[in-house]
Amino acid sequence: MDGVQSVDEEAFRQFLKRGGRKANVVERILRIVRSYEAYLHKYADGKTLDEAAPDDITTYVTWFEEDQETSAKGQLWAIRYYYRYSGNKVMANRVAELREARTRKTQKEFRLRDFRGVNIRYVAKLEAVGIRDVQQMRTRGATPSQRVKLASELDIPEESILELVKLSDLARLPGVKGIRARLYYDAGVDTLEKMAKWDPEGLRLMLIEFVEKTGFDGIAPLPKEAASSVKVASELPRIIKF
Repeated sequence: MDGVQSVDEEAFRQFLKRGGRKANVVERILRIVRSYEAYLHKYADGKTLDEAAPDDITTYVTWFEEDQETSAKGQLWAIRYYYRYSGNKVMANRVAELREARTRKTQKEFRLRDFRGVNIRYVAKLEAVGIRDVQQMRTRGATPSQRVKLASELDIPEESILELVKLSDLARLPGVKGIRARLYYDAGVDTLEKMAKWDPEGLRLMLIEFVEKTGFDGIAPLPKEAASSVKVASELPRIIKF
């Protein structure tokens, strides 16, 4: 890369191509990564990409958004590829967190009452204390102690609070909302950790069998959706403690 000696550009380029990125996309990613490392060199004591810490990417995003007066979501999209390539899970997770936060700003959060099969009476109690959507549920029910407190204060069974938290966490996956989250949950794939361990085709076949045996009112995911869900589940930072 121009002015950057710490990255094997050709190896990174081949990594991107193996992942199915088209030539113009590869070049866009490389340009953004070059720009990010140039920032590190100038403003972060000459650090390389591999020397950068989570605080550095956070500061870079703040600087970029103030300088360009636009979201850094596109920059984070590209930079995450580098940290996947380098195997730096700490940085990859921080980039994913920052990007997810910016994606949420442009999307209307999914309402708890729109999940299939939830107890609306319990949902109404949560709504009364300001927990109406999946983001609020993930924030207020992220830890066991938070869930115990909610259950006690609102007179809701702990297992029902946990169910809503798990459904809300599954809803971070693209396209997974009311019906699909319920299918995954009922079939036992109720956390991102469990989802990430599946082979996509094995997951799809299991869900086909589950739908047929239980009469679930919905269909199993198609191969592309199953592959996407497993892939994204393996990449998303873990924000819920079980």
